[in-house]
Amino acid sequence: MNKVLEVSGLKRSFTQGGVTIDVLRGVDLSIARGEMVALLGPSGSGKSTLLQAVGLLEGGFDGSIRILGEEAAKLGNDGRTRLRRDALGFVYQFHHLLPDFTAVENVILPQIVRDVADAVARQRAESLLSTLGLGHRLDHRPSQLSGGEQQRVAVARALANRPALVLADEPTGNLDERTSDVVIDEFIRLVREEGSSALVATHNERLAARMDRVVRLHDGVLQAA
Repeated sequence: MNKVLEVSGLKRSFTQGGVTIDVLRGVDLSIARGEMVALLGPSGSGKSTLLQAVGLLEGGFDGSIRILGEEAAKLGNDGRTRLRRDALGFVYQFHHLLPDFTAVENVILPQIVRDVADAVARQRAESLLSTLGLGHRLDHRPSQLSGGEQQRVAVARALANRPALVLADEPTGNLDERTSDVVIDEFIRLVREEGSSALVATHNERLAARMDRVVRLHDGVLQAA
């Protein structure tokens, strides 16, 4: 199957104070295997809402979301959890690492949830972190790491289970420009080496320019940049 993600006619509305706000008005998007796509749009345009929908993180959407050919609307809670666990990886603006666990343990945990053997999970975690230049920081907790190092651990965690699609929401938004460029380089390199696809919501034009394709969310619909 060539398509990792196929979204068709996706709509999402919110009601506030008796007023209905149409955030997504019929989004169509497909992402091929190995393709990296930048999602641009001003704050409040619905980029995060779209990522939450594709990430199967909340309901209330109309339209079709197919991940690796599976129609999300036809799945129950257990099916969506399985698909999210097995096919998707997430990188957020804030790293969301578990503070009481070391860097390597943060990357091991999502693999344990997928029933990967402890020794195999540790080897995978150590390999990813070493590839990201953190081989000497494996046993450090998040509070002992810099912002850039924390975000690199988050990237390793997102890729731990070899997801078909990585969803990244402003992955460098909390970093200074120099650190951001380092994380961008490593994120792109590792995603490509792993053979994953990616949908990256960002305001960072330098990051967007590195993607295979750029789309813009405007008035609730996607447009080619």
